[in-house]
Amino acid sequence: MRIKEHPILHTFPKGVTVPFFFDGKTLEGCEGEPIAAALRAAGVMVHRHTSRFGQPRGIFCAIGRCTDCVMVVDGKPNVRTCITPLRAGMQVQTQYGVSAKEV
Repeated sequence: MRIKEHPILHTFPKGVTVPFFFDGKTLEGCEGEPIAAALRAAGVMVHRHTSRFGQPRGIFCAIGRCTDCVMVVDGKPNVRTCITPLRAGMQVQTQYGVSAKEV
């Protein structure tokens, strides 16, 4: 399920495999790829839930224009995971709403 080419961003150079944490679970991704791509490759499709109805959201535009892929990354909410590069040891958490406080 790894995204190898994107219509806007083109191809992603594959970095070394690094561990990161998603909601307390250890996953692996390629260093430098967008966090959303690493999550998708691991089978994670839901990044946040809407505050009003609790509906799941995931990748929509994949170019940083919408807020569907925002997550809490290293304690910071509202990080657009489709354009944020993955680094070893990142703590990525599902977000609830788009204005969540730090967790």
